[in-house]
Amino acid sequence: MNTPSSDPILAVAVRAARRAASVVVDAARDLKRLPSFSREHADIVASATSDAHSAIRASLSAAYPDHAIVGDEKPADAPRDAPFRWFVDAIDGTANFVHGFPYYAISIALANNRDLTHAVVLDPARDELFTAVHGKGAQLNGAPVRISACTRLEDALVGTTFPSRKSPRLAAYVPVLNALMARCGGVRRAGSAALDLAYLAAGRLDAFFVLSQQPRDLAAGALIVKEAGGRVGDLTGGDDFLRGSEVIAAAPGVFNPLREAILAARSP
Repeated sequence: MNTPSSDPILAVAVRAARRAASVVVDAARDLKRLPSFSREHADIVASATSDAHSAIRASLSAAYPDHAIVGDEKPADAPRDAPFRWFVDAIDGTANFVHGFPYYAISIALANNRDLTHAVVLDPARDELFTAVHGKGAQLNGAPVRISACTRLEDALVGTTFPSRKSPRLAAYVPVLNALMARCGGVRRAGSAALDLAYLAAGRLDAFFVLSQQPRDLAAGALIVKEAGGRVGDLTGGDDFLRGSEVIAAAPGVFNPLREAILAARSP
């Protein structure tokens, strides 16, 4: 079994995630005292996001100063051509965090050029730690996890992420959602792509798709899914999804039916 302590790079990533989680948990406790529309509430959220990113960045940079860190707070902390890049999202599911809805996560992944090698998704509300190392499987709190055995789209519980209200992709997304709601066993939009992918790896979902997401939100979960036996790719079936924003992840028997259903719904 590949525990965090048995892989030095994974151990650094887990330590970074735990440091961020301590910030997030403290902030979540403070947010319960305030109405979500208050100025103080907004200040706590902004501070927690910044402090959690800083905690992750400090841990990763101290251990690997030559690695790039790609997040949503500022440009990469090392040259873009650095072979090793960390994809970081300190609070994936910020809207949930703001409203006290306990479905958000810290997401950290390492890529060597185009190959994802290490991944951590930490759910601070439930203290569930999903990890993966390339070629060594995926774990939840140190125990192995596997993708579901679902083989029919009609039976599949499918996770998704909506484009934002102002996204130009929203109009194209709606017919896809309508088609899949009529075809799948169920569709769920919980608000954190990183956790959706982790749940997919653990067999809690059977598939996931998104048409408008940043790579930093998907990288860690994607490796965890692959190491749990699932498939991850873009709408062409290729695996270069970190360069785009359209991603499908699923149990092997559901991947192609889901991809074909999405493409059919998008056809004129």
